[in-house]
Amino acid sequence: MRTLDPITTEIVRNAFSAAADEMNATLIRSAYTPVIYEMKDCSVALLDAEHRVLGQSAGLPIFLGNLEICTRATEELYGRDAWQPGDVWIMNDSYMTGTHLNDMTVFGPIFVDGELTGFAASRAHWLDVGAKDPGGPMDSTEIYQEGIRLGPTKVVEGGVQRRDVTDLLGRNSRFGYPAVGDLGAQIACVRTGQRRLEAIVAKYGRETIEAARDEIFAQTERLERAAVRAIPDGVYRAEGCIDNDGRSDEPVWVRLAVEIRGDEMTIDLTESDDARRGPVNCGEAQAISACRVAYKLLINPESPPNGGAFRPLTVKVRRGSLLGAEEPYPCQWYFTPLGLLIDLVVKALADVLPERSAAASYGDSMIIGLAGVDHRNGRPWFDLEPTVGGWGAWHGSDGEDGLINNVNGSLKDLPIEVLETKYPLRLTHYGFRADSGGAGRWRGGNGVVREYTIDCEQAELFLWFERSVTPAWGLFGGHDATPPVVVVNPGRDDERRLLKASRVPLRRGDVVRTMTGGGGGFGDPRERDPERVRRDVRDGHVTPATAWTVYGVEVEG
Repeated sequence: MRTLDPITTEIVRNAFSAAADEMNATLIRSAYTPVIYEMKDCSVALLDAEHRVLGQSAGLPIFLGNLEICTRATEELYGRDAWQPGDVWIMNDSYMTGTHLNDMTVFGPIFVDGELTGFAASRAHWLDVGAKDPGGPMDSTEIYQEGIRLGPTKVVEGGVQRRDVTDLLGRNSRFGYPAVGDLGAQIACVRTGQRRLEAIVAKYGRETIEAARDEIFAQTERLERAAVRAIPDGVYRAEGCIDNDGRSDEPVWVRLAVEIRGDEMTIDLTESDDARRGPVNCGEAQAISACRVAYKLLINPESPPNGGAFRPLTVKVRRGSLLGAEEPYPCQWYFTPLGLLIDLVVKALADVLPERSAAASYGDSMIIGLAGVDHRNGRPWFDLEPTVGGWGAWHGSDGEDGLINNVNGSLKDLPIEVLETKYPLRLTHYGFRADSGGAGRWRGGNGVVREYTIDCEQAELFLWFERSVTPAWGLFGGHDATPPVVVVNPGRDDERRLLKASRVPLRRGDVVRTMTGGGGGFGDPRERDPERVRRDVRDGHVTPATAWTVYGVEVEG
């Protein structure tokens, strides 16, 4: 095998990354629904012929190292000969991809001079896939209530888009036109990846590309093994629970053990709860991805993931468990235990990695959905949003205020201007939630208050808010954060407090106030610099009462 100089290797590395970034830009600019083109609930990857990551753009971390599972699974089902030039495939089966049915993965092979050279893949959240409720149910008890379910299916054959499959997808969505539009955007994304990899091979030659790829993978593996080897050998444990499964009041437990042996790390999830009746289960593929996110937070986080990443990591998942769900268990809110899992891996290793570990984050996507008929045009509408919150503090820094949770990465909250233009809603308040972050020498980040006023005759409210039983915990003397709460019509006679809800009827003028939790604090609050406490009060992050009672700093209110 040819040996390359470092400069050529870096040029090729950046060519792979640039190709993935261009794929992502194509998808976002071509999408039809705000959940993709504004909120960027999507991810893309460029793979080699052995399904290993060459380049992956910024996107949702929870899909880390996951898109190649789809191409591998397709090949296992249909054989290597299934890949043909010009074809594009689609799939969303929760037990194969690990996610909920709204996450459609679209991918295709890349042939150069008649030889299979790689794959281009994208995953994007479709607003509606025909579940029993708009967007996806909060109370499903089996996968069949959650929408259309596809194993690997050709949607483009020989370069021609299949009208029958496209029609099937459009007919199985409440918003068929934008669904077909988003499908087109994902196909365009795949085509962009195909053209870019073809161009890279044409410019540098197959031998150079393969040599650079092998060196990039080897570099990544060396760095990661060195980082794991620096952790003391041992078994480190942590456990925590989410509030419930949406169908009962019983907590749902995630338990894990992290074993370090030399330059190998094993994360064992087999003691976690069995699959639950409510929609908090996930397929094994996503449990592995969540462990990879936690691993990447602690191990060589500066290096982008590629086919050499995660080689020191083994994940054990028990089939039939919460994190290894099988048919027919529901998976709509699969990411809820995964956000907790990521924090728990960090917690388990905090004592041996104190300068790399952060206190827990607010933890979940905190979903609000609003649906109805728009009085302006008589058309049905549906707004589905995750809500930002506070992240945990760490040694040397406060946690971030109002940031999306750790499974969602570069996902953005919906701009107010877009929200009020597209939907009959008004956002009457949006700001930080004072004192919601855990106190500490370094303060946990604050959650937010986001208040919606209904501006049509009738609407329905859907909620999936979490981590009230186990709010973000502090580390090394830092305090726990304040948990989330949602209030409908605050201060009125019909005021209600909710966390999970489905199809709650609303009328014009009703108000929904969402308040997300903060991140945990780090270190003893009494050791915080008094001037930083005073600045927090001036900025509205800490109240004068908390400054005095918790931090011991007197500030005139």
